[in-house]
Amino acid sequence: MNPLSVTDAVPNDLDKALLVGRVCLDGPTLVTVQDGQVIDITEFGPTMADLLERDDLLEVVKRAKGQSLGSLETLLANSQASPAQAPYLLAPCDVQAVKACGVTFAVSLMERVIEEQAGGDPTRADELRDDLQALIGSDLSKIKPGSEEAMALKKALQARGGWSQYMEVGIGPDAEVFTKAQPLSSVGFGTPVGLHPSSQWNNPEPEIVLAVDSRGQVRGATLGNDVNLRDVEGRSALLLGKAKDNNASCSIGPFIRLFDDHFDIDSVRNCQVSLRIEGEDDDFLLQGESDMREISRDPLDLVSQTIGAHHQYPDGFMLFLGTMFSPIQDRDGKGQGFTHHMNDRVTIATPALGALVNKVGRSDQLPPWTYGIRELMRHLARR
Repeated sequence: MNPLSVTDAVPNDLDKALLVGRVCLDGPTLVTVQDGQVIDITEFGPTMADLLERDDLLEVVKRAKGQSLGSLETLLANSQASPAQAPYLLAPCDVQAVKACGVTFAVSLMERVIEEQAGGDPTRADELRDDLQALIGSDLSKIKPGSEEAMALKKALQARGGWSQYMEVGIGPDAEVFTKAQPLSSVGFGTPVGLHPSSQWNNPEPEIVLAVDSRGQVRGATLGNDVNLRDVEGRSALLLGKAKDNNASCSIGPFIRLFDDHFDIDSVRNCQVSLRIEGEDDDFLLQGESDMREISRDPLDLVSQTIGAHHQYPDGFMLFLGTMFSPIQDRDGKGQGFTHHMNDRVTIATPALGALVNKVGRSDQLPPWTYGIRELMRHLARR
């Protein structure tokens, strides 16, 4: 498994893309990319949350004349080294809340219901999948959440004992929005992602992540891996926190691409997000794609359900939009479905945003998260 090249890791129209990110130097440093060079723009922050609040954000990033920290090629190579060598990429967000939307695609909705009914047992998934498809008898992707048709289906399924809490957030009026990770806990491009040691049925979730400021304005987008523990959440939806928020279980990057004349919310709506999983110990290969045109709720609707008069985010937030890709390909035996092995390499990519690559480890064996908000404040005070 060779390291990802610059061509593969960044937008295919790099000369038009306005990118911002964070690198580890002598602490977190804000950067942009200009003519293949990584430029320090921390003076315009000092945090990414501050930078994204600026009304003159695009002009600042376009005209920034900060110090070069080296080439983009070197930064990506450093980030994929083991261990990473400074400067290397961090998650591009910092003090923002990290939120996520679940079951926003019909396929992922079915898989969540299967997890729930299987009680975390992967061997029951195939049988339940057939039963559910026969019971529902509808193409869920064609049903608008909260519509009269959706409510009619809800009544029919309730009468047949087939309704589910996942169905409620999948086709009901209210989206599922949960806290994926704590501010500053997300990992970036090249850094290993973590699985809770108790999980035996898990998968990556390749998603687009919106960068939203405190006013609810979407300022850009990036890629994310919402590492998912199917057996834990399948036992009970009340275990969502244990299933989702573990050490290194949230990866975001490599950069935030800012919205401008070349890339906007319509670009996000038309993205196709690919997933590639490469096994180190068994030569396993799985590839798939998540088409944003099949999302059941518009990205801006998900933003409005997250922020408004009902809830404020003074430091802004990052919002995972969900995925249609739940891998079901058998890996360790017939009927076992997919689960990660240690050192799997996961690549999440789309041409407009580049690629996010991480290897898989165990949350209790990876370096612990120790750099929190107090440490960031001490760092900024020393600058």
